[in-house]
Amino acid sequence: MRLNCRGLVAGTALAVLAVWAGTALAGGAEQQAPPASSPAASSSGLPLPRFVSLKADRVNLRAGPGTDYPTSWVYRRAGLPVEVISEYETWRQVRDAEGATGWVLQSLLSGRRTALVTPWDLKAGQSAPQVEVRNSDSERSRTVAVVEAGVIANIHSCDGRWCRITIDRFRGYMPQKQLWGVYENEVVK
Repeated sequence: MRLNCRGLVAGTALAVLAVWAGTALAGGAEQQAPPASSPAASSSGLPLPRFVSLKADRVNLRAGPGTDYPTSWVYRRAGLPVEVISEYETWRQVRDAEGATGWVLQSLLSGRRTALVTPWDLKAGQSAPQVEVRNSDSERSRTVAVVEAGVIANIHSCDGRWCRITIDRFRGYMPQKQLWGVYENEVVK
C-alpha cells in the first residue's frame, strides 16, 4: 500500500510541507530574548533538551518569552515535533526540524512523542522521497506502508535502533535514524 501526503488525515502532511516551504511565515521585527535559564537548569524539572509536540493547529513562535515579543513564525499543524532547548517561566525555547528557534507558551506543547519522517530528504521543487514502514523491527520484514518524507509519525516506543510508530491507520516500525523527534540511541517506553 502506498500512502502519500494527501492520503493522510486531511491537512496532515500538507500542513507540514507548508511549514517546510515557508508558507506559514508570519511577519515580525527581530528582537532579542532576555537571558533564559541555563541549559542545565530547568524550571519544570524536566530534562533539557527534550522532544515534545505542538498541541494546537496554530502555534505562534515568538522572538522572546512573552506576548510582547513579535511572532516570527506560525506553525499550523498539531502534533509537529519540536525540541525544547531552554525554559523561562512558562515559556519554552524550541527548535524545529529546520533548525529555527523561538519561544512557545508551554500550555501549547504536549509531552506526546511524535517524529517527522526523514525531513532532511525534502527538497524544494522535487517530489518527496518514499520511506517504508515495516511490519517488525527488521529490514527483512514485510512493508506495511510506504509514506512520503515529511509526514508525522506517532511514536509508541523506541529501543535505540527501531521505533514502533503509527502513521494514519498504519502501524509498524521504522529505523530510529529515519526519524526527527527522537534522539540517536534514545529509548522511549
